[in-house]
Amino acid sequence: MTILDGKKVSNDIKNEIKAEVDKMKANDEKVPHLAAVIVGNDGASLTYVGSKVRACERVGFESTMVRLSNTTSEVELLDKIEELNNNDNIDGFIIQLPLPPQINTQKVLMAVNPDKDVDGFHPMNFGKMALDMSTFIPATPFGILELLDRYGVETKGKHTVVIGRSHIVGRPMSILMGRKGFPGNSTVTLTHSHTKNITQITSQADIIISALGIPKFLKAEMVKDDVVIVDVGITRVPDDSDKGYYITGDVDFATVSKKASYITPVPGGVGPMTIAMLLKNTLIARDQHRKANR
Repeated sequence: MTILDGKKVSNDIKNEIKAEVDKMKANDEKVPHLAAVIVGNDGASLTYVGSKVRACERVGFESTMVRLSNTTSEVELLDKIEELNNNDNIDGFIIQLPLPPQINTQKVLMAVNPDKDVDGFHPMNFGKMALDMSTFIPATPFGILELLDRYGVETKGKHTVVIGRSHIVGRPMSILMGRKGFPGNSTVTLTHSHTKNITQITSQADIIISALGIPKFLKAEMVKDDVVIVDVGITRVPDDSDKGYYITGDVDFATVSKKASYITPVPGGVGPMTIAMLLKNTLIARDQHRKANR
């Protein structure tokens, strides 16, 4: 059994990006600039955006955090997005979700310039991804592809089962794993809360990508020997420790890992890859803007 070590691979990717940024600095070129917009004081969101800012510092990017109050109106947020769209110094930006209830999330995501949509959430970018066109791939699916690629996990002709159909992970993964090329060319089954006989389906899978959010949902009896497991779930489960909780994924790691050929740990698997690929998307955006301005 091989651990798909997202922490190690994400560090490798950050080092590769830093080397490119160092070359830009040596040539007096503009370095990539990532902005993050956060509305309100959600603790998890603040932690996540903070880690993005630190990642930018590590690779030499410029970064801007735009903090808006919980009472910000939809119009005010849309005005801020328009400002970022028109700021030539900013290569890419993200809107940290969730947004407060007075704001229509879909309307906000639609307002982001697709050329700066480094989260890959805009319908134009999602549509390009579905059509196998060059575009920004959402950071978590992009990270999963990169893990499979760097560990040489065979996907061609394999049966991939995706558990969960969110627009951020499940649905894009089902599209990407079925695309032509590597990683891809697999036969994909997309399962969700209304799927019947899910054990019958998962027990036939060569690769399982779980993004359900239910702790230890996937048990050893639900998988076959030598299965490849990618666990996207991350849940805090209360316990009696000093922290008061432990972190676990969708997969019962202790038992499933004994049958798997490859498996991602939680934490340290998919999570670190998400930020690394957000940086990668920002680097791509900066290159595209430079070419467009020549």
